[in-house]
Amino acid sequence: MTLSICTAQLNFVVGDLPGNVLKIIDAAREAYAKGARLLLTPELALSGYAAEDLYLRPAFVQACDAAVQQIARETAQWPGLALVLGHPRSEAGVLRNTASVLRDGCLECSYDKQCLPNYDVFDEQRYFKAASESCVIEVQGLRVGLLICEDAWYPQPARAAAAAGAQLLAVINASPFHGGKPAEREAVLAERARETGLPLVYAHLVGGQDEIVFDGGSFAMQADGCVAARAPAFAETLALVHAEASPAGVALSGECADLQAHLPALWSALVLAVRDYVGKNRFPGALLGLSGGIDSALVLAIAVDALGADKVHTVMMPSPYTADISWIDARDMAERVGVRYDEISIAPQFEAFKAALATAFAGRAEDTTEENLQARIRGTLLMGLSNKFGAVVLTTGNKSEMSTGYCTLYGDMAGGFAVIKDVLKTEVFALARWRNENDPFGTGLNPIPERIITRPPSAELRPDQKDQDSLPPYEVLDAIVRRYMENNESISSIVAEGYDSADVERVTRLIQINEYKRRQAPVGPRVTRRSFGKDWRYPITNRFRA
Repeated sequence: MTLSICTAQLNFVVGDLPGNVLKIIDAAREAYAKGARLLLTPELALSGYAAEDLYLRPAFVQACDAAVQQIARETAQWPGLALVLGHPRSEAGVLRNTASVLRDGCLECSYDKQCLPNYDVFDEQRYFKAASESCVIEVQGLRVGLLICEDAWYPQPARAAAAAGAQLLAVINASPFHGGKPAEREAVLAERARETGLPLVYAHLVGGQDEIVFDGGSFAMQADGCVAARAPAFAETLALVHAEASPAGVALSGECADLQAHLPALWSALVLAVRDYVGKNRFPGALLGLSGGIDSALVLAIAVDALGADKVHTVMMPSPYTADISWIDARDMAERVGVRYDEISIAPQFEAFKAALATAFAGRAEDTTEENLQARIRGTLLMGLSNKFGAVVLTTGNKSEMSTGYCTLYGDMAGGFAVIKDVLKTEVFALARWRNENDPFGTGLNPIPERIITRPPSAELRPDQKDQDSLPPYEVLDAIVRRYMENNESISSIVAEGYDSADVERVTRLIQINEYKRRQAPVGPRVTRRSFGKDWRYPITNRFRA
């Protein structure tokens, strides 16, 4: 006996119930035509993940309930198809994170999530109540146990499904991406398969939602923990898995895409995040300040891969301290990738600002105040262009800068989407080199001029300025940020690893005192284990020092 299972690895829009319903119905039609009789949608596919405080709105939950009934009616035209639908479900005033089985026009049964994550970017206990009951359904004689995402990260729910008679586990998911997460997922699910002696099918969400990205890569795993099939990452697809039952157990088969290496996966995540933020929020395009430096060059390359050159507008805004090679390199890159490029000098505005403040500043030497004025003039010009033409401003600050406050409020931080706010400077260079050697989307090889990658980074806000005048070397800075901020290591343990105590004290202090800036920064994609966003919650007013 063979059962064909389809994983609907699709990109849903939070709150777009009519659009999500149509996407699910289309998936059912296509899956049925391919011979599938079990269709798995991702976790909370109907509402989109995560709908956050929309779940606290009764009207939203009621609309979700009505949409479930609509899907049940519409999919009755494909007899025998069991559709496992991820959705929020209200019962007696209690909200559940649910996987319901729709078959032959009826809501046959529902499984409610047992393990509700409440760490990192997750807030599920704010909205949902956990359940404790297993659910096993039968499809073409095969008994399938249902699980939802976090349930599969702990042994008990899978064991309970096995005890209830399951021959196969079906896990629907919305698991946010970070570097290394795909391999980590597969390792955890391999443990569940080996513990229970059951094969499993893992259906995953794909797409960007504000600051989180879902990478797809749905997979099937044999009972011994070996991968039997894997869908491509970062792409919508309806992937088929074939389950062959015999007295020896259930064996799975299907097409198997490769796991992406770190840099290609990181690039794909950033591209998808930009594409979905711009597209789902209906911006006509994107706008960014192109400085001739590595950060803005990387953001431009990502934006072109995400949106196409025709939807990206760049502006070079030279100041009195801008080196000739900066505008030459900026113009070179804009020509390479084929985007609109304008130059607007900020020298007149800079002089006007200084003149307006001359009386108030009398007797005081120029300092970072005048440097920040230049950044704020640029931010004002970009936001003016954004208001006039509707394009969203992509900011270009990286995680090393956001960590230490090496950025200007209402200046280079002004914008709508911070593309590389979770990418350390050392990774910025690595991504730039990788993109120059690869062309994953066919938009043009070697987009970033080599001199942009090799010249020392500089904000160019004063004569002969270099980033390393104000910060430790990026190799040191990034290592400290990664250990302290991402991995939550103590100051003493970082020093014990051989890092200079003065550098560690300085960097960690900068992280602490610049929280007020980061709270005012745009959202940006989370691509590491811990970003400055939902999974970093520190008080601004805070006198504790370790």
